[in-house]
Amino acid sequence: MVGVVAGILVVIVVEVLDLKLHIDDPVGAVGVHCANGIWGTIAVGLLANPDAPAGLRGLLYTGETAQLGLQLLGFVSVAAWAGVTMGCFFMILKKADFLRAEAADELAGLDVSEHGLPSAYADFMPAVDKYAAFDGGEPVAVVTGTTPAAEAIPVKKEPVFASDGHKFSKVEIIFKEERLYALKEAMSKLGITGMTVSHVMGYGMQKGHTEFYRGVAVETDLRPKVQVDIVVSAIPVRDVIETAKKVLYTGHIGDGKIFVYDVENVVKVRTGEEGHAALQDVE
Repeated sequence: MVGVVAGILVVIVVEVLDLKLHIDDPVGAVGVHCANGIWGTIAVGLLANPDAPAGLRGLLYTGETAQLGLQLLGFVSVAAWAGVTMGCFFMILKKADFLRAEAADELAGLDVSEHGLPSAYADFMPAVDKYAAFDGGEPVAVVTGTTPAAEAIPVKKEPVFASDGHKFSKVEIIFKEERLYALKEAMSKLGITGMTVSHVMGYGMQKGHTEFYRGVAVETDLRPKVQVDIVVSAIPVRDVIETAKKVLYTGHIGDGKIFVYDVENVVKVRTGEEGHAALQDVE
């Protein structure tokens, strides 16, 4: 009975918090630990069997209310102590301007700024870009830094190769992981039909940049990034570059880098088509 009620209660609490009250509880911790912790405490006063080793006398077995009263008193006492103590503590933090994270850290996620990890939970992939600002229907990053776009997202052109017919270019973009879905959506609207995504680590001019791992400052050389490779022919390379810069730019060094390479040929393995035809999704 305890498990059945707990299973129903956690769903109800999560739905109310997320959908009705719009309180951010991304892993359902309040429903699992708070709501079900309260229910588990009260359940002892209802369901304790006097024949069990503890000898507690639950209401549904004995009709007595003494144990239920003790359980309710325990719940109220702990809730009051935690509420008052943490309320005072958070007021002090707020007065000292320590309560809220920086805007850039809120958008990136505190797992990145505090722990140096894309996500502290292996089963969750952050997609906070869904809530980023939009400009003319295109997802864009919130500009919080002062570094010019040319420095924050440099573009490097690799040597040119001679080719016949259609010209092929590979655009390689290295950037922060939280902007992946925004870049993917923007490229899809531009007409890009395929891309290759890889997780990479590295550093640029920011080598020795101070990160925080579980609240402790550490010097880091290799930072986690995402690398996206796109081969284009019909779509102008400059359009791809400008779209990527618009989505990725926040004004901070480390927004990313864009490399452009000339491609000699493209071969589709399944059909054997080469060149421009290999990039088309036509049977």
